[in-house]
Amino acid sequence: MGFLDNYRKYKKFFREGKRIVNDPFFTQAQIATRKELKKEPSRTEIINFFIKTLSGTKYLEIGVRNPDHNFNKIACENKYSVDPGLEFKENPATFKMTSDVFFGKLRSETLTIPSNIQFDVIFIDGLHTADQVEKDLQNSLQYLSKDGVIILHDCNPPTEFHQRECFNFKNSPAKHNWNGTTWKAYYKFRHEPSLYSACFDTDWGVAVLSRKQFPAFNALEKIENRYFGYDILQNNRTRHLNLLDFNVWKNKL
Repeated sequence: MGFLDNYRKYKKFFREGKRIVNDPFFTQAQIATRKELKKEPSRTEIINFFIKTLSGTKYLEIGVRNPDHNFNKIACENKYSVDPGLEFKENPATFKMTSDVFFGKLRSETLTIPSNIQFDVIFIDGLHTADQVEKDLQNSLQYLSKDGVIILHDCNPPTEFHQRECFNFKNSPAKHNWNGTTWKAYYKFRHEPSLYSACFDTDWGVAVLSRKQFPAFNALEKIENRYFGYDILQNNRTRHLNLLDFNVWKNKL
């Protein structure tokens, strides 16, 4: 291939790249990402707040990866973690397995913790697909203390590209940032009459579900987004997620 052919090839690549980078969807997603990364507080601070508020003594984290990012910062007397180690080779998790296997072993009394254990706070940050999050929620509810809370990460994707199904597709406007379809499982459980919930507008959406009705926590009666369309979420985000500012909510307690 001669110089002229190479020139034409790279000129075409440059034009195509410029077109993509300047595409409104791309620029808007980048702006949304930068805005989200600046939000406070972090999921860690919210988790520790609920542990302290509930005087919690038992904490379970599903989906750990590098424990320095969250697990090691959690202040609780008894902490347990579950992770199969696919994304972090060292994998110092308490239980090195998937959450499905963990709950199965817990029910069959083949773990080192009692099968009737009740956790005060359960943090779910495992596989970010609606189907898996739904299973994690269903299993977690069986081992949640009376006034305990389940906390979910990634429930408020800022664009439809952040909530793509496949993590490995990183050429989208959201690049490597991925919330998955966690919000769909959360939205579905917002309709459970025995649960109250809210999603704090920080750190990609930190949702909290509980049998106890904390101030401003509520539930939805009518399913308005039956097919979980992102455009419907976007137009009804505050109500469908019960989106709250954590610091404002906390100061009103």
